[in-house]
Amino acid sequence: MPVLDLTEILIDRQPRLADACSAVAAEELLYLDTEFVRTTQFSPRLCLTQIAAGDRVFCVDELADMDTDPLWELLSSGRGLRIVHAAKQDMEVAWVRHKRLPNPLFDTQIAAALVGQPAQVGYAGLVKALLDIDVDKTHTRADWSLRPLGPELIHYAASDVVHLPVVYGLLREQLEKLGRYEWAVEDSARLVDPVLYIVDPNEAWRRLAGIPRLPVPAQLRARRLARWREENAFRSDRPRQWILSDKSLLDIAMRRPRTEAELAGCAEVAPGTAKRQGEAILGELDAAARDYDSGTDLVQEARPELVDPEQLKRLGKVVDDVAKSLGVAPEILATRKDLTAAIRGEQNLRPMTGWRRTVIGEPLLAAVAAL
Repeated sequence: MPVLDLTEILIDRQPRLADACSAVAAEELLYLDTEFVRTTQFSPRLCLTQIAAGDRVFCVDELADMDTDPLWELLSSGRGLRIVHAAKQDMEVAWVRHKRLPNPLFDTQIAAALVGQPAQVGYAGLVKALLDIDVDKTHTRADWSLRPLGPELIHYAASDVVHLPVVYGLLREQLEKLGRYEWAVEDSARLVDPVLYIVDPNEAWRRLAGIPRLPVPAQLRARRLARWREENAFRSDRPRQWILSDKSLLDIAMRRPRTEAELAGCAEVAPGTAKRQGEAILGELDAAARDYDSGTDLVQEARPELVDPEQLKRLGKVVDDVAKSLGVAPEILATRKDLTAAIRGEQNLRPMTGWRRTVIGEPLLAAVAAL
């Protein structure tokens, strides 16, 4: 790892940020990472943004008394490339904090999978595989919200971007040789969609599997409770599961308690929760009952029929053969869930879109037709 001047790379004052922005604006290729905390909160809290720009590295203190929006205006400017490893969580925290996303994006984890690395290869593993360098992960679980940041943490944070330029160069070279560079660009671009990171309380029920298969009255209760939990978690900035666990939510929706005592008897509902939130929860259940009495378009979906294991095996063989010929992990092309959906005749599946359509989608369609 290059020797870093830690007094130069920590950006915690507005004049120094202006200098960093000038350096960032001059570069077409920017290498990014973030540090954040979210263990006890509803939304992730951005604490540090690391940037390699040219021959300089910056660790921008997002908790310092300064306005970092000018930096993020540059990062989302739509010119050059913003290179990030395993970018989805970084995109989420960027959207929560700045309502902007680094763009255009290139995800080195996606790229690495397309040249034969493990599908979810970590940054340290990729640096080791490509550069034979051991990245120090001592501070992986550090609390990045604590100030001041010690030199060891600044150095650790900077190490997450200093190797990215060489990693990106090697991956790009391999991708272009294989004719897959545009595949990586296409898959990376999917992550720069605010819809992935916008929380809509009315859609919170989709986080819980199986709700459409519940009886309609229970569906209405579950939807109401999921929205209430989402709004409550956002308002109090606490994790959803701290407000009400998934198991509790579904049990309440099915059992329809009418008193605090009955509520406390539902799965994993602590007496304190029943006492503090009982009135609100029971109120949501009453509202769901009124929704049902007023009429609803919801129906109870039948449990999907199990697919024939032999058919699934045949499609899996198609994917495995194509993956082997490309030298990539099969899940890069299609997952078991994709194959199950294809057998059931579902449309708009990932293997049927973009570059995958020709590579694996058409072979799968032919295999499904022959089942």
